[in-house]
Amino acid sequence: MEKKLAPGAIGGFFAPDGGTIEPYAYNFALVESAKKNGVDIFFDAHVEKGVYQNGIWQITVSGNPEPFYAKSVVNAAGLYADEISAAFGAENFKITPRKGEEYLLAKNSPARPDHVIFPVPSKHSKGVLVIPTAGGTTMIGPTADFTDDKNDDATSAENFSRIISQVQKMVNGVSTRDVISSFSGSRPVLDSEDFYLAPSQKVPSFIQAAGIQSPGLTASPAIGEYIVSLLEKSGLSLPEKTSPRIPIPEKIHASSSSMEELSRLYEENSQWTSMVCRCENISEAEIAEAVKKGHSTMDGIKFYTRSGMGRCQGGFCAAKIMRILSKESNIPMEKLTKKGRKSYLLAGKLGDLQVKGFGK
Repeated sequence: MEKKLAPGAIGGFFAPDGGTIEPYAYNFALVESAKKNGVDIFFDAHVEKGVYQNGIWQITVSGNPEPFYAKSVVNAAGLYADEISAAFGAENFKITPRKGEEYLLAKNSPARPDHVIFPVPSKHSKGVLVIPTAGGTTMIGPTADFTDDKNDDATSAENFSRIISQVQKMVNGVSTRDVISSFSGSRPVLDSEDFYLAPSQKVPSFIQAAGIQSPGLTASPAIGEYIVSLLEKSGLSLPEKTSPRIPIPEKIHASSSSMEELSRLYEENSQWTSMVCRCENISEAEIAEAVKKGHSTMDGIKFYTRSGMGRCQGGFCAAKIMRILSKESNIPMEKLTKKGRKSYLLAGKLGDLQVKGFGK
C-alpha cells in the first residue's frame, strides 16, 4: 500500500478515514462564511480586561476608546487563554507552550508518500510525521519541546537534523536539498494535558475553551457545536435563523483550470492569464481577489492564494505581489507589512524612497 516506506518499517495500522486538508483554506472559509452571515470581526484588538455588571460583560480593548459589550464570552485564546481567564476574573490556570518545529519538502520530493505516516507515539506526542499535504508538498515533523516563551517561533539546526534523521528511517527519498521552508508553532498545554471545555465556575456567562492542542483542528467543528450547547445551558438565547445561510462561492484556481476555462476567464479579466507566482501558478487575478476579500498583508495573500509557497519561497514573485497589493489596497509600498502591526517590508533608506515603480 505504501511504497515509500523505508526497510526498517516492519508493520503498522491502517486508518482508512485518515487524510489531510489545507488548514489555511479551512480557516479562511470559516471567516468568510461568518462575515457573510452577520459576524463582525475585529483585528488587532488586544483584549485587556473584562468586567461583568448588570448581566453584561464590559470588555476593554487596547487602542479602542469605547469598550465592547457582550452577553457571553468564549475564551478561545490559545496560548493566551490563561491570561484572558485572569483578565476576566475567571479560573487561574497555566498554559505551557509545547513548541513544535516542522519542515517543508518541495512538491517534486521523491519522499512524498501516499498516506500520512505516523511512528509509534510517545507519552507527549504523536511523534515526527511524514505528511503529504493537500497543497502537494510534504511536511516532516513536528518536535515537541516545552518552552517558557509563548512568542518563541525559532527553528534550530539541531532539531532539523533530528527530524531528518527520524524521517529517513520511516520513508525513502528524504533529502535536505528538498527542504524549502521551516516553521515552528506552540501547542497550548494545560497540566491535565486535556481540553478545557466548560463554563467558568467563578464568573457568569464565560465559557472556557482552553488547552486545545492537537487534534484541535480536526475536532473544531464538534468543539464549536459543544460550545453552542454550553452557551445555551448558561442561559443565552440562541434561536435558529429563519433566513437561509449565505454560501461562500467556490474559489477558482488558475493552476487547476483547463485551457478552455482560462480562455473564458481571460475574456472577463485579462489578469487571469498574468501569472505572478511561477512555482504555484498563481495569477494576478487571484492576488487581486484576495485583496478584495480583505487580505492586506503579505502573509495573508500567501496563505489565501498559496503564492510564495513554492520552491523559491517568494524569491521571484514577492516584488510583483507587493506591487499588486499596494495598487489594489491603496496602501503605500513603504506601509506594506508581512503580518500586520509593525512588520514592515521596506525599511531604512529604501522605505524612505518613492517606490511607486518597484516591482515592475
